Amino acid sequence: MKSYLTCITKQFEYYKSLGDKTFVQLGFDELQNEIALDSNSISIIVKHLVGNMLSRWTNLLTEDGEKEWRQRDLEFEDSYTSKAELLDAWEKGWQCLFDAITPLTAGDLERIIYIRNQGHTITEAINRQLAHYSYHVGQIVFLGKVLKGKDWQSLSIPKGGSAKYNEEKFNKSKERKHFTEEL
Repeated sequence: MKSYLTCITKQFEYYKSLGDKTFVQLGFDELQNEIALDSNSISIIVKHLVGNMLSRWTNLLTEDGEKEWRQRDLEFEDSYTSKAELLDAWEKGWQCLFDAITPLTAGDLERIIYIRNQGHTITEAINRQLAHYSYHVGQIVFLGKVLKGKDWQSLSIPKGGSAKYNEEKFNKSKERKHFTEEL
């Protein structure tokens, strides 16, 4: 179970890094661009993720994951005034998550916690949030790619680059790495 905690931390770090690498490529106007009527900009998605993270991970073991102070509906109204403010919020949300999972032990994983008054083991709650965050980070990356067009710098193996990538990998000695390091 300790390997689960190590693996899940690496997974969260990976998805955070995809967001980080997307933000580097975009200006504030692009982060705020709602490409279609009633769609969410990257800025709004970030605001929602941060609100969710702060609610779910603050006092993880002692309070319901849906905090009374959370104002979820307001998360879908863009209120960031700068890219720096958005990035500060992004970091604060992730820090809250990492601060909550870092001290967990294998013995904690079967403990019951609540999200909206529904019981979850900590493992279930972590898996629920990983799925939620990866879904939204995927949206962030996709929107970034759409907004940048031909100027987008791929975050993985570029189209048409699989053969070259595999050749480089298979010309090296086998490495014992955790799969999440190579995603």
